[in-house]
Amino acid sequence: MQRRNMILGGFALLGLGGWALTSNMGGRNATDLTNLPGAANAQTTAGDFDTSGISDMVLGNPDAEVTVVEYASFTCPHCAAFHSGPFKQLKADFIDTGKIKFIYREVYFDRPGLWASMIARCGGQEKFFGITDLIYKGQSNWARAGEPAAIVNELRKIARLAGMDNETIEACLQDADKAQTLVAWFEENKNRDDITSTPSFLINGTKQSNMAYGDMKALIEAELES
Repeated sequence: MQRRNMILGGFALLGLGGWALTSNMGGRNATDLTNLPGAANAQTTAGDFDTSGISDMVLGNPDAEVTVVEYASFTCPHCAAFHSGPFKQLKADFIDTGKIKFIYREVYFDRPGLWASMIARCGGQEKFFGITDLIYKGQSNWARAGEPAAIVNELRKIARLAGMDNETIEACLQDADKAQTLVAWFEENKNRDDITSTPSFLINGTKQSNMAYGDMKALIEAELES
């Protein structure tokens, strides 16, 4: 329960909504999950919430024989670097051509990362990856905006750029139940797939750390040929 409290913090703020609920969570931009407080208890607390309603965000061919899963944090600089370059190559070579099924799963190091996820998911599957692109492009601005309210205001601007109206944005940010369920979902995924850093990848179920695109391409091609 310690980890859940660290991320969600301030239950007295529940009435203020999802982003306010998380206002006591400490900032973190590192890529190592192993030292987070309470990590050993995450598996037991994850069962407190029904996460079946949280959908994977998917691109490519849903029936492909090769599945690539990316675990990433919106506040992770290495993840932003991956999405600014290697991901575009992956998309052109394997996703747009229907050779693989690609799944993106969020990792929550900190409260801004969770808020960014709530904004990205606000547009549903249709807008998720477009909003994700905007979030990563603007990471150095919104993630360093200062106070929590300033960070959230910058994320609101990104949502508006994606075509969402203020009412929709606020409904997503005020969804405290969704915030708690997303954290539980992350904990389940992290424990099941042994995710200790970002970005991390599963290529047909085999965990891989961050790597040069050429190495990733070779691994995927080997799976396609097997």
